[in-house]
Amino acid sequence: MKVYKEATIVDIARELNVSKSTVSRALKNHHSIGEATKKAVLDLAKKYNYHPNNIAYSLSKKSTKTIGVIVPMLSHYYFSTVISGIEELAYKAGYKVIICQSAESYKREVLVSQALLSNKVDGLIVSISRETHDSSHFKVYQDRNVPIVFFDRVCPDIEASSVTVDDYQGAYTAVEHLIKKGYRKIAHFAGPPLLQITQKRIEGYKDALLNNGLPLDDKLIRDCGEGLEQENGSQATQKMLDEGIRPDAVFAICDPIAIGVMITLKKNAIKVPDEVAVVGFCDEPIAKVIEPQLSTLVQPAFEIGGLTVELLLNQIESSVPLVEKRVLKAELMVRGSSGSSTAPALA
Repeated sequence: MKVYKEATIVDIARELNVSKSTVSRALKNHHSIGEATKKAVLDLAKKYNYHPNNIAYSLSKKSTKTIGVIVPMLSHYYFSTVISGIEELAYKAGYKVIICQSAESYKREVLVSQALLSNKVDGLIVSISRETHDSSHFKVYQDRNVPIVFFDRVCPDIEASSVTVDDYQGAYTAVEHLIKKGYRKIAHFAGPPLLQITQKRIEGYKDALLNNGLPLDDKLIRDCGEGLEQENGSQATQKMLDEGIRPDAVFAICDPIAIGVMITLKKNAIKVPDEVAVVGFCDEPIAKVIEPQLSTLVQPAFEIGGLTVELLLNQIESSVPLVEKRVLKAELMVRGSSGSSTAPALA
């Protein structure tokens, strides 16, 4: 008996004296194939170490059943949780997922987007890097009728489906919470300026102050540089204190920044929340570990991941794909970092 180096459906069909379609249906456990034939096909496939030619199948169907995903950082809790939601629904729908990270680099984002397109993904899910200033690499997808869904960080100049939280309302809610607690000198620690989430959260912060009769002070909007890490919050806090600026509350663009604020306040013998209250955004696990626990806006990350896949599959499987924009609400979780009943008296 001849042993094939790389067996094919044709080889198995020839040896069993059946058609190629019978072998194909047997491998897929089709109900029209008898159990004896299925067993014979599977036994021979196992003997010859046969594996389906997925590339050939994809070419014939003009689909790879693959979704590309680009995130800024895989190590961040928020993005890793979104990916879990993406994978959960994608695999249930019969799609594989290829995950890439831009590492917050525009150049790398362009490269990985080109690589995914070359691999003929059926669609792309993406949250842009903090450096992204041009969206040409994503417009190529649209030119080739490959659907895109953005989440969290979107390209404002591309008409595409997206899943986001209401960053403006979240920021407004956080600042109004502090105002109702009696705080009056509220600082905002802002994110990278190119990101729409940065702009929306600054708008929410400003409007909450103005609508509650509090003045805007540009010195209280603190630049945390290009990063969204704990060290960026620590450095910005120390610089603020060194300049002699002492707010009675801080609303930070994200939890790592807020944690950096809290740690540096403690190092300067400033009590949280007795002297300065702090609120973050995201609800990362560390928010419940630090003492006092961090008040923050809760983003439904897993749900966001599932919704991005839902919107993408709607486009992939629809003859007339529609642009859908889902905006979820971020709920305020009040904990110890802003839990004092009254604000400290201003000096």
